[in-house]
Amino acid sequence: MNTTAETHRIRFTVQYDGRAFFGWQVQATERTVQGELERVLSRLFDRPAQVIGSGRTDRGVHATGQVAATDAPLKWTPHALRRAMNALLPEGIWIADAAEAAPRFHPRYDAVARSYVYRVGLVEEANSPFQVRWCWPLVRPLDRAAMDRATACIIGDHSFKAFAKAGQEERGDRCIVTEARWAEWHPTGIEFHVTANRFLHHMVRYLVGTLVEIGLGARPEGDMQALLAGAEGMGTSPPAPPEGLFLRAVKYPGE
Repeated sequence: MNTTAETHRIRFTVQYDGRAFFGWQVQATERTVQGELERVLSRLFDRPAQVIGSGRTDRGVHATGQVAATDAPLKWTPHALRRAMNALLPEGIWIADAAEAAPRFHPRYDAVARSYVYRVGLVEEANSPFQVRWCWPLVRPLDRAAMDRATACIIGDHSFKAFAKAGQEERGDRCIVTEARWAEWHPTGIEFHVTANRFLHHMVRYLVGTLVEIGLGARPEGDMQALLAGAEGMGTSPPAPPEGLFLRAVKYPGE
């Protein structure tokens, strides 16, 4: 994007149901969140529009706090643009707020932290049609104490290469995790809250999958520390399903 004398940059928070889209990033033949946003904005601006997000989410992953930006003609105020977008966007996408942004604001590169939540259903109600679409309906007892001890190992500056589907060599595999904890998701189950300066591809889902297997007694809690240390011949557990994962918030300097 390139702000000109005839445009201004508008930042907005996007919420979406990931089940309805093939992820965030534009694809030539599939329906995506970024693609729908650009389609609607191009119609409103009467010219091709570009949207940049804070990061990509995979198919099935939801967001309550995805941050994106576009360069809009000056006649569009943030408030008017938000209302117009919500009137045209398909079911499953909603613009929660919009605000003026600095001309060089970049949702991805300016971010200093991102927060995710992952929901695990532990009771039968997790299979309700009003819950199952937004959680992992595990419906099995877990050893929370073992999970909490393993989770504590995640906080800090570590290599998360073992917890990534694909390496990101250009930026390395180290992430600084400032929050990693389990909380009650009343009355259905528990939630994994995690915040870091950056995340690798599928990292949260691999972390949850491994922590849940520790909670089930399928692997020892010491595996978490060993995986972070790069133990040879040791693999993570299968990734948790995408439906339980939410991009909750993105933080920028001064916020």
